Amino acid sequence: MYAFQKIRSFLFYLSVFLFFIGLPFILSFALGYKFNTHTLKFVKTGLIFVKTQPAGAKIYLNGKLIAERSPASMQELLPGAYKVTLELAQHYPWKGQVEVEAGKVSRVDKVILFPVRPNLQQLNQEKFSSFRIDTEKKVVYYLDQEKKVVYRSNLDANNFEDIASLPDKFSQVNGWEVSLDKRKLFIFNHHQISVIFFDTQIDYEYSATAVFLDYPQEKIIDVFWHSDSYHLVVLTDKHVQVIESRLGALPINLVELNKGGSAAFYDTKEDALYFSDSQRSPDGSFYNNLYKLELSANLYLLERLIAQPFGAVKPAPKEWPDE
Repeated sequence: MYAFQKIRSFLFYLSVFLFFIGLPFILSFALGYKFNTHTLKFVKTGLIFVKTQPAGAKIYLNGKLIAERSPASMQELLPGAYKVTLELAQHYPWKGQVEVEAGKVSRVDKVILFPVRPNLQQLNQEKFSSFRIDTEKKVVYYLDQEKKVVYRSNLDANNFEDIASLPDKFSQVNGWEVSLDKRKLFIFNHHQISVIFFDTQIDYEYSATAVFLDYPQEKIIDVFWHSDSYHLVVLTDKHVQVIESRLGALPINLVELNKGGSAAFYDTKEDALYFSDSQRSPDGSFYNNLYKLELSANLYLLERLIAQPFGAVKPAPKEWPDE
């Protein structure tokens, strides 16, 4: 009987001892701490959250596969660097190093696992030199400088068709762009602009042949369509100009430039040209300025300002219906 009581007392005190020994570990675990065997200190833990597109990827943490698939959280991690590898069948793996900080969530949630065999589709049916994508109309325009042909197709590679021919004498094309009304395009080189009308356009008041605008005394840097699909905004080495896309049109010099290699961007929604130009400082050095030129003024007034040859008959301004 006495021996039994001694055993019970021993077990009681042992339980109390183990309780107080384990209490810090229990409390630290509940409060998000973990005992670091290297420093022999309790350290607040962090976690890594992983999310992939598509979901269901295997997750390797420091080379060890964890049970969960993405999206998943790996908790109670001591602060430090962890190697994370994400794998999904038929997709390229993702590998990276993630830093875990005490009491914080390290997010790896912008991972895209790209397929090994992507959905690749050829759209063109003829050779081409350059192309333009119209996301609004969901069509592609192709320009073949060798054959002097413009093609068009939809984004599914259907309805591939020849819609225009380039002028034979236009040997070099530095740039081109389709108008906003989708009925024509311009091409340009250093000293000439040509406006070409598509074979499928229905506005018979336009010339069936290409329109040529010559710049013998200036070097053309860039050209943009005005939102009316009739005027062209032209950046040369000397001026910012606006000109009608018709035979015999003469440009208006809106701005005189100081340097010959200005960069420019045209916002067709606001009809505003952003361009850079140099300016001389008092000490003799040059520095660049960025300018905004608004071109959303009354177009009737703009057209009246454009000089015309003597005796030329000016057509009335016209709006084109959508195709």
